[in-house]
Amino acid sequence: MKIFLIRHARPDWERRDIPYDIVPGPALLPKGEKEAQALGEFLKSESVARLYYSPFERSAMTAKIAAAVMDIPAIEEKGLAEWRSLDEPEAHVRERMLSVFERSVTESEDIGPIGLVSHGGPIALLLLSLGMDTNQLAPYRKKFDTTNPLPPAGAWQVGKVDGADRWSFRLAFTPDAS
Repeated sequence: MKIFLIRHARPDWERRDIPYDIVPGPALLPKGEKEAQALGEFLKSESVARLYYSPFERSAMTAKIAAAVMDIPAIEEKGLAEWRSLDEPEAHVRERMLSVFERSVTESEDIGPIGLVSHGGPIALLLLSLGMDTNQLAPYRKKFDTTNPLPPAGAWQVGKVDGADRWSFRLAFTPDAS
């Protein structure tokens, strides 16, 4: 069982005419498309069987580009959506992310690794909800943009610790920074 928590690739953050936290949100830049391609190559090497993605344009494009590299399905999953920072309670974000994660764990046991393409804030909350220590996450939140726990098109690998009822976490992929 293996789950990859993936942040969408680089969108056009300069667009002020499109709200970032309301669907569709901004699309990917050409650099983001290249990041998504590289993500697809990485996920292919990990034998990812299926990708689920947030309904935002940047996540959908990331997942569809990566899935095309792997020749696997990419499926929209509303529970992976961006945090509606102005009006969505943390408990609601946690609940919807955990729900998708738990279903993915069950599915992964049957078909192999699963990728979940979401957003930095919801991914950070999910990692902490799964038992990652705040001190373990802190250096990553300082390293990447706007306190995100991974870069655009980055992926955390989550798996079960052998013989224990807890999760292991590893930042498994960061795209080339060039």
